[in-house]
Amino acid sequence: MNIIISKIIPRGLGLARTPEGVALVRGGLPGERVRARLKRKKNHLEGTVVEILEPSPDREDPGLPPGADLPMRYEAQLPVKEGFVRESLTRVAQLEAEVHPIRPSPAPLGYRTAAQFALHPLGGLAYRRPGSDELVRVHDDPLLAGPLREALKLLNTWPLVGLEEVALRGSLLTGEVQLGLVGGKARHFRKAAEGLVEAGIAGVWWGAADPRGRFRGPTRFLAGKETLLERYGELEVQIDVVSFAQVNPRAAAGLYAEAAKLAGTGGKALELYGGSGVLGFFLARNFAQVTVTDLNRRSIEKGRADAARLGLENVRFARADAREAARFGPAELVAVDPPRSGLAKETLAALLELKPQEIVYIACDPATWARDVARLTEHGYRLDFARPYDFFPYTHHVEVLSYLTMSS
Repeated sequence: MNIIISKIIPRGLGLARTPEGVALVRGGLPGERVRARLKRKKNHLEGTVVEILEPSPDREDPGLPPGADLPMRYEAQLPVKEGFVRESLTRVAQLEAEVHPIRPSPAPLGYRTAAQFALHPLGGLAYRRPGSDELVRVHDDPLLAGPLREALKLLNTWPLVGLEEVALRGSLLTGEVQLGLVGGKARHFRKAAEGLVEAGIAGVWWGAADPRGRFRGPTRFLAGKETLLERYGELEVQIDVVSFAQVNPRAAAGLYAEAAKLAGTGGKALELYGGSGVLGFFLARNFAQVTVTDLNRRSIEKGRADAARLGLENVRFARADAREAARFGPAELVAVDPPRSGLAKETLAALLELKPQEIVYIACDPATWARDVARLTEHGYRLDFARPYDFFPYTHHVEVLSYLTMSS
């Protein structure tokens, strides 16, 4: 079917209106006339672009990987992403509030310091095409930071067998890269890990395949360096391939600095979903005490080591579920950075029990963020600030920094 894409929706799909109803398609940009293969869903049509008949003047593809669903000039991407946040606020939260201009990524290419790959049956590494099981062999990716691109070249020549996937984590500060091997048995990969370190990989970890997600099960350190150092603003903190850290450190540093500025000064701050505490370290400059909680044991260990090395005696760490937030009160400020699903009902209830005067809410999904903001405003909070940040150029993903205060 030939259709015209009218807009991009937050899932990264193009929306078109047809005689048979609304169509959502992967691969089109606003204003483009395309030929699409569509299937009927319950309330709409959905499918994939098979041919671009009239391309957008903004279309740009510098050799992008399959998951890069915004192949547009970078300047044209930013209003699309800002629009996702504005639309979520009005349609989901049903709030009329100012959305400050989006902060672009410091670098639109070469920004990613983490990546995951499948093993292609014909050898080498591959990306999974979104929405399918198709594997696309990858020889280069312009979104990856330079050290990861070099590691990719190396791994494409290495005989990797007996694995489900591999992951990379690099440092812009040191130029080093760690490798994570997922699947099989750790003991089978020790010699390979030592060889990879000799070939230039800084460190190698192993993780068991786990249906809950990558590195959610047992992990083992195999060879080289256990951690790397990365810079977020003025802070140098530890990172590794088996625990979470933002993949665009320079963009994240800007967000953390603005979050700390919004939070101001105070006595006690609490960070939920805190990982290894980078945001907490930014807050520690202006709060007497900061408590960082997370469920990941490895993140907590790194955070404690970093706090000691940086001399941040007012930051403490606790391994705890965000649902347990109430037991860490009272707190004047609570900062949250939940997964894409947003705040669980139990976490929201704990947050409301704490009743902090201020909440810093960082989100990676505008829709669930807007849903949670609506719930918080129903319980007396006011959205005082919201700004999108672009951590992922050439994709539909967008971060949101927001600040809420308890209404008097």
